[in-house]
Amino acid sequence: MRNFDLTPLYRSAIGFDRLAQMLNDAQRTDSQPSYPPYNIELVTEDQYRIVMALAGFDRSEIDITTERESLHIVGRKQRDGAERTYLHRGIAARDFEQRFQLANHVKVTGASFKDGMLTIELVREIPEALKPRKIAIDGVNANVEVLEQRQAA
Repeated sequence: MRNFDLTPLYRSAIGFDRLAQMLNDAQRTDSQPSYPPYNIELVTEDQYRIVMALAGFDRSEIDITTERESLHIVGRKQRDGAERTYLHRGIAARDFEQRFQLANHVKVTGASFKDGMLTIELVREIPEALKPRKIAIDGVNANVEVLEQRQAA
């Protein structure tokens, strides 16, 4: 992967430092954990789903928190104290921490755990004040309303 110099972005764009930091973090592939395996699904235009395979975990060993625009999932496997001798160990069942950076206005709406699969539902809720709105040119819509009121009178 190529390295990009984001210095010009810092010089000319104000308030995009978070975006630049995310791009820098994405370039570091060694810091991205590969355990546990997960999928990120686009359900609809504004709905997302994260599905994680957590074989061997109980729901009491999983903690999900959100803070600002960050989703943090932690799994701490409880040790039962029994000594085992493995001939082959293919199920990791080790502790993990997974972080996801959420875009503005993306909220976690729910989570479920069934058959070793953790499912987290997310939705993007754009506030009414930030949604696009139609602007009347030269107040044409206002004139129509005034004319209709005069005709009714």
